[in-house]
Amino acid sequence: MKVLVVDDFATMRKIIKNVLKQINIENVLEAENGKHALTILKNDTVDLIISDWNMPNKDGFELLLWVRASEKYKSIPFMMATGRGEKKEVAKATEAGVSAFITKPFNAEELKEKMEEAC
Repeated sequence: MKVLVVDDFATMRKIIKNVLKQINIENVLEAENGKHALTILKNDTVDLIISDWNMPNKDGFELLLWVRASEKYKSIPFMMATGRGEKKEVAKATEAGVSAFITKPFNAEELKEKMEEAC
């Protein structure tokens, strides 16, 4: 499985990569924002997107909308991993087609459970 992790904080990307490694997922691509993620998606195939919500240069919600609007990418499972866990935001992301929602911080067990839900 190849996972694209999108987060503007390098430290958070590293933490998520380490958590993925704990569940035996080592094929991880990183993007620092939604705009960078689009470049990666256009040049590579991924099986899952894990994205932060708040980022400059196309946030996670804008990325989700773009992915779901695209014939080529719309079937990729998309997890929103964020500190934003308010009900209205969960509802907004769900309505837009998010596959799963996980609130930071999370551990390997929680991530695996949400990945199974998303995929």
